[in-house]
Amino acid sequence: MDPDQINHFGGMAAGFIAFIGIIILVFVVFYIFLFWRICTKAGLAGALSLLILIPGIGHLILLCILAFSDWKVVPIPQNPYYAPPPNYPPPPPVPPMVGSSGGTGG
Repeated sequence: MDPDQINHFGGMAAGFIAFIGIIILVFVVFYIFLFWRICTKAGLAGALSLLILIPGIGHLILLCILAFSDWKVVPIPQNPYYAPPPNYPPPPPVPPMVGSSGGTGG
């Protein structure tokens, strides 16, 4: 194999690895942003989303915190039973048909 070809292959591999690294970094930052928003909407500190950076178990810890914590934003219902909507008034009666024949042809 020509040494010049080896240099081209090495440069191509390094560029590909750098490109994949940038894509992974963008996805991780976007994932942290999403969980930051979820944590703040749940009434928790947004910095809890940085637990994702712990390899392997960070996602599980964050999901357990979100699953078992009290979401302070959701209002507590005052009436535990569902109140049905008010009944609609009955429809008006159908008016009688005017001008119809008695049924015998003549």
